[in-house]
Amino acid sequence: MTALAHPALLRRLLLPLLVVLSEVLFAEAGMLGAAMTLAATAAAGSLLALCALLAARAVPAVPHARVRTAIRDRARRTAFLPQRDPDAAGRPRPRAPGCRPVTAV
Repeated sequence: MTALAHPALLRRLLLPLLVVLSEVLFAEAGMLGAAMTLAATAAAGSLLALCALLAARAVPAVPHARVRTAIRDRARRTAFLPQRDPDAAGRPRPRAPGCRPVTAV
């Protein structure tokens, strides 16, 4: 099992590191703003990751057969008919854009 799978284990591993880093960052008075910025950024990133994880787990699993059926139904509803042979008899050749006439300066 990994540390990321269990939040309690992750907390137990990161708490001593956080304590040591906070002592180093708070040692100088000028670093207080940087430490608060770092803590706020870490908290916001953790919250964003947690929200993404919860949102990903909330999506129900869709059976593969339903996905295939949806793709097939969408293909039937599409009004575009692919040209399998654009050079077939009776089909006009696509025209390239013409050149603009050169004008006298």
